[in-house]
Amino acid sequence: MSEQIKKQNRVTLRRFGIVLTLLGLFMFVFGAEPGFFGLDQSDAVGFVQIGVFTFGLFLLCLGGSFSLYSLWPENWKSIPADIGLRLAWTGFVIAMAAGMADIFGLGTRPIATSTTFFGYWQARGVLIGQIIIGIGFLMMIPYRKPEPPSAEGLEETEKKGEKD
Repeated sequence: MSEQIKKQNRVTLRRFGIVLTLLGLFMFVFGAEPGFFGLDQSDAVGFVQIGVFTFGLFLLCLGGSFSLYSLWPENWKSIPADIGLRLAWTGFVIAMAAGMADIFGLGTRPIATSTTFFGYWQARGVLIGQIIIGIGFLMMIPYRKPEPPSAEGLEETEKKGEKD
């Protein structure tokens, strides 16, 4: 019965991750292109718009991490999957820093003299961050059916190490 509960928890985590991913995709598109929803009020991209698409990207990363994590057996992931998780979140940090550069004071315009600006280089930075997120998620996919090492296999490996 315990194994069935664990399997159900994995399915629930996967479904929750997919819902979060879809919500994040909606928020990202809503923030990046509000004109799709008939809400485009200005020509410039402002702070609220940048904040909404950054939050959408956060939800995309969180949901994708949950969904892909649920594909692996409990308490076991491969090294590339671990690196992929860290790479995906590093891509999010890059995208967030690039998107919020003017707000953080790293952009091309000083904060005191102008309104928030989302320019060409910031868009490129967000795109590079998204590419890194995608690479990280590709690394998290279990391409073969993952099987954690058995206790016997670990003992044999340890014995071989002691003989050498």
